[in-house]
Amino acid sequence: MKKNDIQLFDDLDIDQVELKGFARSIAEIEWLLLLIVLLYYMSPDAQIASPAGLLICMELFGAFILGFHYVNFNLPHFKWKLAVETWVMILFITLAVWNTGNVDSPLLNLYLLVIISSSITLGKAITIAEIVLISAVYVLLASRSGVEYSLVEYTEFLIFFLPFMLVAYITTMLAADVNYGKKVFKVLSETDEMTGLLNKRSFSPMLHKATEVAIQYSQPLSAMMIDADNLKKVNDTYGHKAGDKLILTIASTIQDCLRTSDIICRYGGDEFVALLPQLPSDRAIETAERLRSAVENTSFDVDGQRISTTVSIGIATYPDDVLIAEELLEKADETLYESKKAGRNTVISYGKIKAESPDKDIIEQQEFGLRSSDLS
Repeated sequence: MKKNDIQLFDDLDIDQVELKGFARSIAEIEWLLLLIVLLYYMSPDAQIASPAGLLICMELFGAFILGFHYVNFNLPHFKWKLAVETWVMILFITLAVWNTGNVDSPLLNLYLLVIISSSITLGKAITIAEIVLISAVYVLLASRSGVEYSLVEYTEFLIFFLPFMLVAYITTMLAADVNYGKKVFKVLSETDEMTGLLNKRSFSPMLHKATEVAIQYSQPLSAMMIDADNLKKVNDTYGHKAGDKLILTIASTIQDCLRTSDIICRYGGDEFVALLPQLPSDRAIETAERLRSAVENTSFDVDGQRISTTVSIGIATYPDDVLIAEELLEKADETLYESKKAGRNTVISYGKIKAESPDKDIIEQQEFGLRSSDLS
């Protein structure tokens, strides 16, 4: 797979992809509804109370479909839009049935399309609400036809709506199973199998969101790159079972030392990333030192052997020492490299590197100035 393909896959919003598919299916159902009513309208034996009124309804419904689906085609999709469409479908079918025989209309079963659409896309609660509405409409249409409700009429009413309720129940159950499977798949696709932490793919949108919040509200945001110092040595000496346990030990220690609001990700084989929202550089360094010390003082047992490890940590903080928030992770990675060079089991901040290399600070100031001028 090419790098650009991987980036495209990472940038996909799974929920938007699903909603876009639902919207496309709903549009096809709406066109199908319109086509069925149009075919009935053109039938020579059609019994239509107001042909002009039905024609206007079809024109308005067609305009609604065009406006809702094909104007501003690239706008984000939301479930409330799907709900609006199902309610409009109910209105259109009701007007069509009203003009074609009320409860004796051959178009009455078109309500099933609405129930199926709602069950699949909107869930149980809205589907029940729509069934209640359709039931009320049916009672209204029956009273308009002069039906006097008796025990027999109520029985016929229940028999008529039994298929509607069965379709709603079965479709909703199937949709719930599909949604459960989707949620399980989403968790598996966004979670590192070994540690249970976020993986790189799920971390990317969180980094983007955290960066946006930091810029919008002028809040500090620290990034911490953490790397195990001796994974290869442990693997070579004690085997991969010990290496896996080392990774798990570091992951557990990171979780114990950081806040629940911090975002932790297994970024690579022995590399972790932590985002620390609203944490300035000095407090981020304190946190990193506490984490480094905790890892150093933690050991684990493999076949009777006590194994310990250390980590090197690089820190970068916006806006304390990184002026461009989008480069936060890149600068933290550079700092991690310097931490490794310094002898491992160390914590180094990007601010310290800039203080020791004035040229780097000047270059960053120039880049920030160029970026600001481009935006203006």
